[in-house]
Amino acid sequence: MSELLKVENLRVSYHTYAGEAQAVRGVSFAADEGETLAVVGESGCGKSVTARAIMGLVQTPPGEIKEGSHIWYHGQDILAYTKKEWQAFRGAECSIIFQDALASLNPTMKIGRQIAENVLLHQDVDKKQAFLEAENMLGLVGIPDPAKRMQQYPHEFSGGMRQRAMIAIALACGPRIVIADEPTTALDVTIQADIIELLKKLQSERNMTVILITHDLGIVADMSDKIIVMYAGEVMEEGTGTDIFYHAKHPYTKALLKAVPRLDMGGQELAPIEGAPPDIIHPPKGCPFYERCSHAMRVCGYRQPPAYGFGQGHRARCWLYHPLAERNGQ
Repeated sequence: MSELLKVENLRVSYHTYAGEAQAVRGVSFAADEGETLAVVGESGCGKSVTARAIMGLVQTPPGEIKEGSHIWYHGQDILAYTKKEWQAFRGAECSIIFQDALASLNPTMKIGRQIAENVLLHQDVDKKQAFLEAENMLGLVGIPDPAKRMQQYPHEFSGGMRQRAMIAIALACGPRIVIADEPTTALDVTIQADIIELLKKLQSERNMTVILITHDLGIVADMSDKIIVMYAGEVMEEGTGTDIFYHAKHPYTKALLKAVPRLDMGGQELAPIEGAPPDIIHPPKGCPFYERCSHAMRVCGYRQPPAYGFGQGHRARCWLYHPLAERNGQ
């Protein structure tokens, strides 16, 4: 697989009355063609802000993408796009499925028209063809009787069906990259599984690159080719699903895994992560997980750790892997 998207040293801040909130601080990762990349971490860690930066949806002001940040798509830095280039990129090349379908869909517009408008915006078709494609997309995402559903409003759909309609809108123009931002939030467990299976099926059929943004490690276990673990606006660890679930290196990744119920854990109790994330208006000088880490050393409090490699793209930013460090059972 060849590299399709590369995020390099992305830094995003929001200017507030309290000061500059540094939401994303030096994030770098790459996504290959046809792969599923999961970005996981607690609420507020910068996952969704990263997604919005890729889509060009960081509102300025109060948001600001810092100088030196780069997002490469086919070798071109999209952060230098003009307004017209962004309009062509969104929807046709890269689309996003937002977490709250009811808030994202227009409550005054029929579902069919909402999908058709996206088709008309990016494809050279007439109105009749656009509506036929919209009906086809509703059927593709598993909504029964699509011709009837085309004429209904969002409030007439169940939560799961609204999320399927959002997926139909996102995929209507055949984008190469789809960002799914917490696509199963507020859905019950059964519907969550259905939505994830639908995304897997469509990703396989269309060879899309999927960037899955979530706080739930449980839903990425059998879907992701690569996982990025974020905390306080930084990447703590990255690797394959096997690396993260069975060979995790960073204490934060291990703490996340202990807080998620797993069938292979037997009767082991879940362990919450004590403490709270750091203040991103006044971020720490050293490792952001320092105050909550049971393996913290003095150096962790004042100096950022480098990324240590463990082979095959598995990396973690932690001083425990310095040659002079005592790993304390790590």
